[in-house]
Amino acid sequence: MDQDDPAPGDSPVRAMQLGDLFELVAGAVPDREALVCGGADGARVRATYAELDRRADATARALAARGVGPGVAVGLHLRNHAAHVEALLAVAKLRALPVNANTRYVAEELAYVLGDAGARVLLTEPDLGAEAAEAAAHLPGLGHVVAVDEAWAAEVAAQPDGPVDVGPRSADDLWLIYTGGTTGMPKGVMWRQEDLYVAALGGRGTPTQGVPAVTRPEQVVDRALGLDPIRRRLPFCPLIHGGALWIVLQSLLSGGTAVLSTDHHLDGRAALDLLAGERVELTMVIGDAVARPLADALAADPGRWDLGALQVVASGGAVLSPAVVGQLRDLLPGVKVVDTFGASETGGQGRLRRDPAGGPPRLVTDGDSEVFDDDLRPAGVGQVGRLARRGHIPLGYWGDPERTAATFPEVAGQRWSVPGDLARREGDGTITLLGRGSTSINTGGEKVFPEEVEGVCKAHPAVHDALVVGLPDDRFGQRVVAVVALRPDADDPGDDALAGHCREHLAGYKVPRAWVRVDACRRLATGKPDYAWARR
Repeated sequence: MDQDDPAPGDSPVRAMQLGDLFELVAGAVPDREALVCGGADGARVRATYAELDRRADATARALAARGVGPGVAVGLHLRNHAAHVEALLAVAKLRALPVNANTRYVAEELAYVLGDAGARVLLTEPDLGAEAAEAAAHLPGLGHVVAVDEAWAAEVAAQPDGPVDVGPRSADDLWLIYTGGTTGMPKGVMWRQEDLYVAALGGRGTPTQGVPAVTRPEQVVDRALGLDPIRRRLPFCPLIHGGALWIVLQSLLSGGTAVLSTDHHLDGRAALDLLAGERVELTMVIGDAVARPLADALAADPGRWDLGALQVVASGGAVLSPAVVGQLRDLLPGVKVVDTFGASETGGQGRLRRDPAGGPPRLVTDGDSEVFDDDLRPAGVGQVGRLARRGHIPLGYWGDPERTAATFPEVAGQRWSVPGDLARREGDGTITLLGRGSTSINTGGEKVFPEEVEGVCKAHPAVHDALVVGLPDDRFGQRVVAVVALRPDADDPGDDALAGHCREHLAGYKVPRAWVRVDACRRLATGKPDYAWARR
């Protein structure tokens, strides 16, 4: 018997920990379909719960051989496919820390996130090896960079059966989600796994639909064996985004089926082929950037797809405009279109209700949400303040006590999460959302920080100063635009040269889509950028 295997007859006490919860579900429904991955080529990879559990154990053994164990950070620089899901589950089983790394990062961005987390192992795509190697060259603590290729698949397949013993798992085991905040580079949001399960992965249940909350680990078996009204879920976004992660884990921890698109770019017709072919019941989109291509494809060929199984189209992470909501409802009668609201710092916080005539959305939420004034006191009806949430919230930001104290303050003996959204409490109990109080730009669900882009723009030898803002975009919600002042003695390099310079240092979605020349970038008396002027 392998020394890592538990002794025969051992029956470990389970915790509200993601690895334990998944194993309980897999043990209850071993032959049920757990995962389907496929794309426009029509090929599908399928796994039952027993198969996925076995692959996750094998992946855990391959990672453990590289020193991964409790508290060790593992970079996941991966696209959507079965090996990515297996790695996520393996990290949970090992009590390690996942580090979601955007596959669109250039090397210096990748190095920043991996270095901030202290990652010791990186799993990456074969075609992203150059970026990974360049990032690793600046990270002496990163001991292993592993391409998830045929050799990796063979290594995983050769592992003996059974889990790796890393000691009793705990509800206090941590889970990291790197996210864009209000300023600066991405930050690792640090969750207790029990809190994450309750706040974002279905632990609080849906009492209105007969799905009770889970208060003990063993109750996930009852849910898996019961009649959850939603069984087959498909997120149309990368797994390195919190929204997709939540949807996949919601499925796997409730005995449902997670469906993943492996296409690198969204095509509305291929997406609808996958939805129809896999009888998906809930799909998640990222605002208009995903919903509009789906709606356009449906409108162009309304009789092509049988979407009779589809019950819910849920949006999160970016603006879903009333026009697109109306179009989807017309094209998909009987399907509920839901605009959700939440953040990596809060978990799911409620649903948005938008006036078709326009104006800011209303948040329909529960008693754990509040609007605070500048003194962290509840704001009165009609008063603008900052949206806050209590209860099952993160512990803070990884390695950043100063930002943790600012975003997760204690008020009257309770911890709150206050990420920075401006809001107004209304007389009917709803909350009107007025937007993030920072200057961060949300383009198709990706967060872009003006200061970061401005620094790169100003590194060009012809640029004296720059301000970066987000302007409205029909598809992506916002597009990145740069207002630049050139040096008096420099020739104008042209838009293409400026964009090319930015692409050397930034992911493509951060590169300005338009460039506006001015004699000088206006700043306030305090020296801070005048972003209102820049937008005009």
